[in-house]
Amino acid sequence: MLKVLVVEDEELIRRGIVLAVDWAALGCVVVGEASNGEEALEAVERLNPSLIITDLKMPRMDGIEMLRRLRERGNNAYVIILTAYDSFEYAQSALRLGAVDFLLKPFHDGDLEQAVLGVRKRIDGSGGAQPVLSLKKGDKSRYVLEAMDYIGEHYADPGISVGSIAAHLGISEGHLSHTFKKETDYTLLNYLTRYRIHKSMELLRGGKLKVYEVAERVGYRDITHFSSTFKKVVGISPSEYQDTRG
Repeated sequence: MLKVLVVEDEELIRRGIVLAVDWAALGCVVVGEASNGEEALEAVERLNPSLIITDLKMPRMDGIEMLRRLRERGNNAYVIILTAYDSFEYAQSALRLGAVDFLLKPFHDGDLEQAVLGVRKRIDGSGGAQPVLSLKKGDKSRYVLEAMDYIGEHYADPGISVGSIAAHLGISEGHLSHTFKKETDYTLLNYLTRYRIHKSMELLRGGKLKVYEVAERVGYRDITHFSSTFKKVVGISPSEYQDTRG
């Protein structure tokens, strides 16, 4: 069985990952949890997990610093990053430190399982959990990372499109779309939608903005379209989500 450590500062998300996934069916067992990078480092020393599933932005010590310290100690565990903070610099740092996959929160049912299966294929193909020290086929390429970064900077623009992103990167729409889908399993527009919805969840949690104001801030001109999209991704309407966080 592959030993898994889950590192996430939001308890509901962390418990959801631990309890909602059929780990045994994946050939895995969750051996521990941590709410920040410092706790994770201690847990790794005690538990020696083969796979670490971690958020990036956490109090006390973020995921990048945690990963850097693990590598300095010679720990070569596989790492899957869970994040909404998909800046190019963050992604570059995580890749250099051996992260093997990224999932944008909130992720769909089955996304995490697919990422874990991808790790298992790497392990099965190499005869064991080997160090991940360089970019391999399937890791995110420059254009995909730059597209993610561009979306992070321009998601509030209602006019953002595959064409505008491709033009910024200096490549064709077709090439960008094909590469992005191949490397992430998302279309560019699906990724953009998920990024916008995550940002809207942050704004709704703040409780200071009305739903239509949140919609406008994340690039939606039509509040009805925003509300239906939000419910499809999150499972409840924006107003219901705001009420549960109030």
